[in-house]
Amino acid sequence: MTYKYLLIFLFLSFAISLNAQTYITNVTVADVEKQVLIPNQTLVITNDLISDIKKSTKVEIPADAKVIDGSGKYVFPGLTDAHIHFFQSGGLYTRPDAIDLRSERPYDLEIDYAHKNMEVVLHRYLQNGITNVIDLGATYNLLKQKDAYKNIANLPSVYMSGPLLTTYQPDAYNDLENDAPFTLVKTVEDGINMVRAQLPHHPDLIKIWYIVGRDGLSLEESAQKSLPLVKAIINEAHRNNLKVAVHATQRITAQLAVEHGCDFLVHSVADELVTDDFIQLLKKNKTILSPTLLVRDGYVNTYSQSTETSIHELQKADAYQLGTLQDLKHVPDTVLVSKYKKRTTSEASIRNLDKRTSIMMTNLKLLSDAGVLIATGTDAGNIGTLHASSYLAEVQAMYKSGMSTWDIMTASTVNGAKVLGKAHEFGTVSKGKKANLILLDANPIEDINNITALNKVINNGMVLNPNDILKDTASDLVQRQLNGYNLRNIEAFLEPYADDVEVYTNMDQLQYKGKATMRAKYSKLFDNTPNLHCELTSRFVQGNKIIDNERVQFGDKTIEASVIYQIENNKIKKVFFMKSE
Repeated sequence: MTYKYLLIFLFLSFAISLNAQTYITNVTVADVEKQVLIPNQTLVITNDLISDIKKSTKVEIPADAKVIDGSGKYVFPGLTDAHIHFFQSGGLYTRPDAIDLRSERPYDLEIDYAHKNMEVVLHRYLQNGITNVIDLGATYNLLKQKDAYKNIANLPSVYMSGPLLTTYQPDAYNDLENDAPFTLVKTVEDGINMVRAQLPHHPDLIKIWYIVGRDGLSLEESAQKSLPLVKAIINEAHRNNLKVAVHATQRITAQLAVEHGCDFLVHSVADELVTDDFIQLLKKNKTILSPTLLVRDGYVNTYSQSTETSIHELQKADAYQLGTLQDLKHVPDTVLVSKYKKRTTSEASIRNLDKRTSIMMTNLKLLSDAGVLIATGTDAGNIGTLHASSYLAEVQAMYKSGMSTWDIMTASTVNGAKVLGKAHEFGTVSKGKKANLILLDANPIEDINNITALNKVINNGMVLNPNDILKDTASDLVQRQLNGYNLRNIEAFLEPYADDVEVYTNMDQLQYKGKATMRAKYSKLFDNTPNLHCELTSRFVQGNKIIDNERVQFGDKTIEASVIYQIENNKIKKVFFMKSE
């Protein structure tokens, strides 16, 4: 082939790749703005954009096009989690300002984990149909790392603020330099300069942690005292064309933040029922609110050792971090553990949590019914609120508050885009928008749980099978069964095992075979054994084999054991128990 013809060939190949098309035929398209379902449509994706949507009978499909049969399926915009934190893992050791366990796990290991696992966390979000995430309170090092994930088709889009500009800084985060998630603002000049300091790091927005009442003043006095700082930050951010999110959990802080230009209210008002004046203020200012209904529950359930984890979360969460939520059962500092458990299980604490939850639920219903823009956010990364998998529980709580399924899907899609001022780019199934979509086998308008009925995830035009986005490792499988064991959840415990699993002692003595026998044995164990808990003391990975050293408590009895798990075809096929003498 001559050089001339080679150039022509390469040009034509490049042109074909640039115009690669995918057709989703006979699908029901969701219009989340008009809140209607449009059946029998064919949606055309060209490269990374939605290039056409027409009635299926009016579309001619080229012979070389990629075709997905959408019969009986529903296409929605990709979901947005409008409030997460990459610097937090969701596990027990991630917030030393909340419970200080740095003697058990140094905080620098948490920082290291956040960086090394950020890409895995992003895959986990995409696997759950979440094509956009907004980190509202990161670090300078995470902002730098974010740049490595731009425009990668098999990763969700990441938007991020810099460190939280705060009126109160927990001592646990002192001296962390570029890994610090908080920056204390003491003066108006501090506020202005700290916004300017973030600009070279290219944040997508600015976040304020408006914490009041820790100075001994009343909530209103404390809020008014810090208001000049909040105003200065908002004004400087807006001068630099950056939107501002404000953490505000009291009516007074929320009201003052909105009155002075806050774009995005983070968390619900939890101390009093909102009035019509407050509602109209948010509507007038077009302020968006993310309710984050369940984040407090994650802390309480962990400290009280009363976590009840769904099968969805057990299968879709980071198994290791989920497992750490059970670690208070074996942390050596029993005085600390007892203090936290007593505090969260006291009658006063339970009444307070119930009251806060009731107020938040009622307020969300009032705000949503009045037309205030709501954006779904989980605050994932906080203790007990695990990345990606917690999204389902959050929308379930929104539904329990009285929001309609349509309003929840709007909050979970286009309103997330509006937080960033990017509704013209993504958030609806519309011609010219980004092809960030989810194809569902069931209708979430009929049942909000159907957001998990993922057939395909389409991200930047790339069609992905959810199970291919993030593959289980051998360690994932073994940790999942350990989590199921500690939670006494027989279905979660059995899920990673092969149907014909073989269980041995001393490497060569077959004790039994088959998941049915395992179910009978462990169901009885879970039902009849008090204080059942397995502590993992060490883990070694050798190819398809995992070697765990465990300390297992059965009532008042504790044994040491080593267990070898052999993985075949992405299931635990053989287990070898070796008791320590």
